[in-house]
Amino acid sequence: MARKEVKSEIAGKVWKIEAGVGDSLEEEDPILILESMKMEIPVDAPFDCTLVEILVAEEDPVAEGQTVAIVEEN
Repeated sequence: MARKEVKSEIAGKVWKIEAGVGDSLEEEDPILILESMKMEIPVDAPFDCTLVEILVAEEDPVAEGQTVAIVEEN
C-alpha cells in the first residue's frame, strides 16, 4: 500500500482536528481544519485512505507546503 504525505496548501493555524489515527477516510473527507485570515480551510483526504499519522496539534502554526498528515491508500 502506498503512503502519501498530506500537505497544507496555505499558511495558518490548526483550528480543529477532524479525524483520528486509524480512521478510514473517503476522498475529500476532512482531516483537519486550518484557520487563516479568519477563514476556515479544510485539509482533505486526497483519496480513499487510512489516516496513519497526524503531524500537528490543535493551535499549531502551519506553513504553506508543510506536511500535516500521513495517509495510506486503501
